Amino acid sequence: MKKRTVAVILSMAMAVTMAAGCGAKKESSGEKSYTIGISQFAEHGSLDNCREGFIEGLKEEGIEEGKNLTIEYKNAAADMGTASQIASSFVSDKVDMICGIATPSAQSAYNAAMDSDIPVIFTAVTDPVAAELADADGKPVGEVTGTSDKLPVEEQLRMIREVLPDAKTIGIIYTTSEANSVSAIEEYKEKVGDYGFELVEKGITNTSEIALAADDLLTKVDCISNLTDNTVVNSLATILDKANAAKVPVFGSEIEQVKIGCLAAEGLDYVALGKQTGKMAAKVLKGEAAASEINFETITEAGLYLNTKVAADLGITLSDDLVSGAVEVYDSIAE
Repeated sequence: MKKRTVAVILSMAMAVTMAAGCGAKKESSGEKSYTIGISQFAEHGSLDNCREGFIEGLKEEGIEEGKNLTIEYKNAAADMGTASQIASSFVSDKVDMICGIATPSAQSAYNAAMDSDIPVIFTAVTDPVAAELADADGKPVGEVTGTSDKLPVEEQLRMIREVLPDAKTIGIIYTTSEANSVSAIEEYKEKVGDYGFELVEKGITNTSEIALAADDLLTKVDCISNLTDNTVVNSLATILDKANAAKVPVFGSEIEQVKIGCLAAEGLDYVALGKQTGKMAAKVLKGEAAASEINFETITEAGLYLNTKVAADLGITLSDDLVSGAVEVYDSIAE
């Protein structure tokens, strides 16, 4: 009995040792896994497309959710305070990287993570320099980099002039606290005169002011041009309802806005922008480069998107050349 007991004990000990050895081998040869905290400032089509593209870009570089990637996703619902809380929670969770989608979330993420070793990747930031995420040469101010969705303002103005040859005034509603919108407004001011327009701007501080701002603006302008302003885009349906009632065309800044009722846009492909960001993030996660070593990148090619249903409803005729030159043409309005 005693010999048998000793044998069993030895057998068990060997089994434990072998199991431990196998476990160690698996850990040493296993693929590294990552956790990324995604902070999205608001829930709307363009930012959702950015997130989708970001995850796809990571996957194309071998970092895939459910295999070697865990994603913690949180939405700030267009609230600055919430964006800051989300960023702080990600730092507390010690994620491997924070992705800030849209300027306020990117700024909050960098401010929260700057004293940690957590790199920040941003996307859909119109002006990283104005947002103080990069210097004038495009170099990161710290462990932060990403992609810009800078608006093709000149192309937008040229397109609006072609669609509305007799228009004199363009109205824009923007959030005064969003650095991306302030930057875009300044560029509009510089260039509207070149296309024979006058700019009428209406600054707001929060969502509750949008309805009244739209009512006021619609009495003063021939059309509205919408920015990638997160607070305004979040309430775009309200603006479109009022503009349609007043028979004033609204021009968007990207494809999703045209789908839901803007007449046209010279805009960016936000899925492609997200993919570009995901590939940059993969490079940082794999240790191929630090975020501080990668200048921010910009998609420079804009695409024309048109909605013929909106044009018909407003009694606007779109030229054959304009329609044939569009990347996408929609004949309905998405709900």
